[in-house]
Amino acid sequence: MSKLETNQVDPATGTTLTLGTSGDTVSIPSGVTIANSGTATGFGGANTPAFMVKLSGTQNITTATWTKITFDSEVYDTNSAFASNKFTPGVAGKYNFYLGITLDDLDDDKLLQAKIYKNGSGEATSLVQTVGNNGNKHSLNLSWSDSASTTDYYEGYVYHNIGSTEELRTDYQTIFMGYKIIE
Repeated sequence: MSKLETNQVDPATGTTLTLGTSGDTVSIPSGVTIANSGTATGFGGANTPAFMVKLSGTQNITTATWTKITFDSEVYDTNSAFASNKFTPGVAGKYNFYLGITLDDLDDDKLLQAKIYKNGSGEATSLVQTVGNNGNKHSLNLSWSDSASTTDYYEGYVYHNIGSTEELRTDYQTIFMGYKIIE
């Protein structure tokens, strides 16, 4: 093995400097800092696919029934992976999800629950039970991580037992979002 010591290496022709060939391993030892002042490409993935959707119109939620939230406004959807009120990643990996809901008029001793469904089955649940908060607005936030295949799909659901049909709060008070974790 030879050792080359220099302060700068430039390509002889063109604009690309290649280190090694296909199948070679270029080793960067522990303690070495890679400083980048240009454009870095090929160094791992991004947090995509990623999406954020919100409820911008009224949705009534029947009492004592798990109801799928019909998100009607995309804030962003990097890979066009959110459609028909569900997210289908198209890229296998680990994902973080967040579901936030807000409901008015949650009476004393009543329940509000949020659930993220995977492939049609409830997986992650968050709940609030009120005591002494007659008629106040309540928000519920649920975060969850999961390993997804390309064809898994995720949906947001809500449940309450107020005794009457209630409306979810709109805009950024009822949202669903997720992104791929860089591994």
